[in-house]
Amino acid sequence: MTDHQSGRTTRTPLVVQEHRSLHLRRDQLTEADLRTLALLRDDGKIGLREARGGWSLTARSTVGVLALDRVRLALSPKLDIPGEQLITWLCYAQSTPVPHEPTVRKWLIGESGYADIALSALLAECSHLLHHGLRRDYQRRDRIEPVLRGRLDVRAQATRRFGAVDQLHVRTFERDVRIWENLVCGAALSAAADLATDPALAHALRDTAARFPRPALPGDAPRMLARARYTRLNEHYRLAHTWARLVLAVEQGGVTDLLTERGLRADSMLLNMDVLWERVVRRMAHHTATGFGGRQVSSADSNGIRTTGDIGEARKPFAPDVLLSFPAPQPRFLPVDAKYKTYAEKAVNSEDRHQLLTYIAGYTTPDAPLAAIVHPGPQGATRRTLTITGPRGRTLGKIRVLGLDTRLPPHQAAEPLRELVADFTAITDQA
Repeated sequence: MTDHQSGRTTRTPLVVQEHRSLHLRRDQLTEADLRTLALLRDDGKIGLREARGGWSLTARSTVGVLALDRVRLALSPKLDIPGEQLITWLCYAQSTPVPHEPTVRKWLIGESGYADIALSALLAECSHLLHHGLRRDYQRRDRIEPVLRGRLDVRAQATRRFGAVDQLHVRTFERDVRIWENLVCGAALSAAADLATDPALAHALRDTAARFPRPALPGDAPRMLARARYTRLNEHYRLAHTWARLVLAVEQGGVTDLLTERGLRADSMLLNMDVLWERVVRRMAHHTATGFGGRQVSSADSNGIRTTGDIGEARKPFAPDVLLSFPAPQPRFLPVDAKYKTYAEKAVNSEDRHQLLTYIAGYTTPDAPLAAIVHPGPQGATRRTLTITGPRGRTLGKIRVLGLDTRLPPHQAAEPLRELVADFTAITDQA
């Protein structure tokens, strides 16, 4: 269906929450849509199976917007993080400052879930660049002029004008805003305008995009970002480009490996919440350990738990999301695993308990057999301790299950993790 006022194709909006299913009629999906969904299914992003009269689509831990030919799917997150905090958590995961928007409370979650937050952040950063003036740099220009300006292109003059001097082929260098830093912003703003579900946000993105130059081809901007290098002259563009990477689905840099593979429409944006939460917990645990004299270490190579003797290729080592090390006569390790699950409301499943017990057996000492699960707590911080005992009554390990209050900024929400590390260091000091 086409909107004759704007000339754009409109799509039926549909919403499905994480780990919920949605029925799609056969006439709602084209052959191209089915190929796109099949690729996402094979990559584990969604579930898709044929059902009576159509297709059953199941959302997993990937959220955002998926624009198909006839429908626009909004995969909404299961955890309700307020808009004024969501931008803070997303920036925290990327290790970037919160954008320069004074009214953060305006960043609300629209139909597109987390996508609107990223688009607002891109708009704020690009508006900040415009306010301070876009950077210009010298660009080569090949012109035909009646007088000599710059350097004469002797070859072009001889082969195209045959020596005539009424028109001169000249090569000049002039300062211009059409440099890669601005072209990337222009391309990202244009793509973001198609992605935004809020009309006011879409209008603001289009107005801002009109003030930036754009690359000749849509694929030029991702290639420019892949070659991006920052110096003191263009360092102030880095934050805007971080959000541009998210919108343009570039595979390298920033948080772009949280996105789905290339090949989707420009107005699609998908975010893997499992990976995002792992990044939050990894950074938070590292900062917490540093405050207690510890550090984060690699759980691969010499610190890995390996399996040998099986059929086929060697298995990858068991590796917790974060492995913290604290100084002592012998270094003490604390494994921490990030789980994007609602463990505040349900029991820890057997698979996760077995996984944490393996980390306890491999990394901890008998006097401190402790590991932690860190999960989101949308209703507030939670803490509980699981004690695993054997048939003879011996304690095999303890698992701290910590819920971080996502209504708070990350540095305040980290309090349960700080309590865990304080208790762990106290135990190791006594030992």
